[in-house]
Amino acid sequence: MVLGGIDFAVSPGEFVAIVGPSGSGKTTLLGLLAGLDRPSAGRVLLDGQDLSALGEDERARLRADKVGFVFQTFHLLPTLTALENVLVPLELRGGVRGEGSRRLRERAAGLLERVGLGDRLHHYPAQLSGGEQQRVALARAFVHEPKILFADEPTGSLDAETGARVIDLLLELNREARATVVLVTHDPELAARAGRVVRLSGGRIVSDTRREG
Repeated sequence: MVLGGIDFAVSPGEFVAIVGPSGSGKTTLLGLLAGLDRPSAGRVLLDGQDLSALGEDERARLRADKVGFVFQTFHLLPTLTALENVLVPLELRGGVRGEGSRRLRERAAGLLERVGLGDRLHHYPAQLSGGEQQRVALARAFVHEPKILFADEPTGSLDAETGARVIDLLLELNREARATVVLVTHDPELAARAGRVVRLSGGRIVSDTRREG
């Protein structure tokens, strides 16, 4: 059993960092919270919906409507430009067509501008640095204005300066979009900036601390 006795709730708008040693179950917990994996026992409620009661297609629709993802390995499509990669969640929802397509493309371009990539819209992932690719992934995660953002080691493969910039962007977009953020990290600076830190060890929660203010 990777996880056991896990029982906690995340309030709307919280910024939660899940920390702990390698093998403690952090990424497994994130996958369960996002509905990517099914628990062998217990329930996971995402925005009030019991994920165990939903089929695969229903969970996929729920994620498309309400969830954004930032992965350590970016998962950008190599044949798409930065702008096209950011538009992928909207394409999956059938939103980048018809009268609203220009507005959505402007929103995607605006997010890339905000993360400092306004001059890289038409560059492919192979033409971008690791930090630039992570910022594309961050813009993609927020383009459909999700209620909740899950991130797995969002600064894990970045240098200190770029990692600090990504942390600032996460906090800024969290505040402005009022999105709930739940992330896994080994980065002590990122964990220190979170409003709440949940620490795992041996597949169990050993501490759950909220930062005052």
